[in-house]
Amino acid sequence: MRKPEPNPAFAASLIAWQRVHGRHTLPWQNTRDPYRVWLSEIMLQQTQVATVLGYYERFLQRLPDVAALAAASLDEVFALWSGLGYYSRARNLHRCAQAVVEQHGGRFPRGSAALAQLPGIGRSTAAAIAAFCFGERVAILDGNVKRVLTRVLAFDVDLAEAKHERALWAQATALLPERGIERYTQGLMDLGATLCTQRAPRCLLCPVPAHCAAARAGTPERYPVKTRKLRRGKREHVWLCLLWRDEVWLVQRPPTGVWAGLWSLPEFESHAAFETASGAWPGRGESLASFTHTLTHLDWTLHPMRWRLPDRLGAARRGALTRAWPTGRWFGLDEALAAGVPAPLRKLLTPAGAPLR
Repeated sequence: MRKPEPNPAFAASLIAWQRVHGRHTLPWQNTRDPYRVWLSEIMLQQTQVATVLGYYERFLQRLPDVAALAAASLDEVFALWSGLGYYSRARNLHRCAQAVVEQHGGRFPRGSAALAQLPGIGRSTAAAIAAFCFGERVAILDGNVKRVLTRVLAFDVDLAEAKHERALWAQATALLPERGIERYTQGLMDLGATLCTQRAPRCLLCPVPAHCAAARAGTPERYPVKTRKLRRGKREHVWLCLLWRDEVWLVQRPPTGVWAGLWSLPEFESHAAFETASGAWPGRGESLASFTHTLTHLDWTLHPMRWRLPDRLGAARRGALTRAWPTGRWFGLDEALAAGVPAPLRKLLTPAGAPLR
């Protein structure tokens, strides 16, 4: 692997392009507030800008600074995050805010090395905060930037191996300009998001084709090289929508795994298991439309079963029936919508169609 070499012309061309053609109106730009930059960086992990915009604004309206986030309940954070996915990000966001308040007096550390020690802030996110908010000359390496740099450098070794990713970090650091780190960093992000895309990159519009080995060779789609592929799984459950009067029974999911910590519906491994459990239940049940919820690593087929208990059913009988789910409790439907629930359950609970009402 060749030794990293500076390339001032690459940085200068990228900075000039970003000044004229880059993105300048996103709500987390044009600020040196670490809270806002950090929040955007976490939300943008694995999520497109168009999806993040609404969540970002709503989150800031309710929790405008790190102290407000630290003081909020995890349920409130999950509720604001509901539908954005990758809920471990929300949990780490909450933990990080508490650490900033408790360990740093409510102020984010000014250096990337210290930022990277906070919960949920990796090396690239720490570098982005340090570059945009404090002007630190440090490289980022998110997905877009990896794609741009591996193409520019014809970096053809497998990024699934840690030693090769470390080598790319070294290359990225060697390319950093002496001045203009904020615009350079934003330029890399913008280039990867708008022109140097994973499929059909628009090399004719690229500001740095003379510096891009992949463009010169006509092989940009060969990069980045990453051989380790995620193995998708399949899962299938009956989802119990247990109703009594205007309330629904929700259970809090375990602290690890899919939808960790969120409020959701009780699950049964099969229709046969559900029928065995519900054989002596009072009330009536009916099947709702089955659907498959697609997660990053999993296709989860869910068969909702609505079961409405009699309005006059006493507390003792209800308690005996729900004893199987000790982490559960009754929620009013509006209360459930305000809680941290997964996206498919939110659809079941919303008035449009209102299958649970």
